[in-house]
Amino acid sequence: MRLRPALAAALLLLTGCSSLAGTNDAGYVPGDGQVAEYEVGDREGPIELSGETVDGGTYDLADQRGKVVVVNVWWSGCGPCIKEMPMLTEADAETGDDVAFVGINIRDNSAADARVFEDRLGVDYPSIYAPDGQALLAFPGRTSPKATPSTLVLDAEGKVASVISGEIPSKTTLLTLVESAQESVQESAS
Repeated sequence: MRLRPALAAALLLLTGCSSLAGTNDAGYVPGDGQVAEYEVGDREGPIELSGETVDGGTYDLADQRGKVVVVNVWWSGCGPCIKEMPMLTEADAETGDDVAFVGINIRDNSAADARVFEDRLGVDYPSIYAPDGQALLAFPGRTSPKATPSTLVLDAEGKVASVISGEIPSKTTLLTLVESAQESVQESAS
């Protein structure tokens, strides 16, 4: 695992010192904004993930092979999820077709509730509806999302390149991780 010096400094300034506080009054484990980035040779995968989306469609991560994918674990009752969603939609718009975004909704009572939330916040990318948490089993060991929200960046081979535990510190952090995932696979291919 590595953390670029500039990214580490930015994260330290943005996240401050905190730790997992356990389940709070909202009924979920908040993350602390920590970022873990994995060297190409240390990545497990590729991740196999598919499921029904909140709008009734289907999604298969394998269809995105060849591009970086940002996976965000969320639910509409999570304060940090609400706060970071506009940042995710902006990053999705900025990266265009070069990067795919997908959500995994793990707590809403119905797919319709999740869809209302996405519509209200202008989310254009799909979200798998997985209130049973089964979708999270696709992520092995150290890369398994342990907090809500969590964001994982998968490289073009579908392997976890980085994980943010908790709210994304900044759009710059996310875009830097996406760029790093794009570069790392290109470097290993040459």
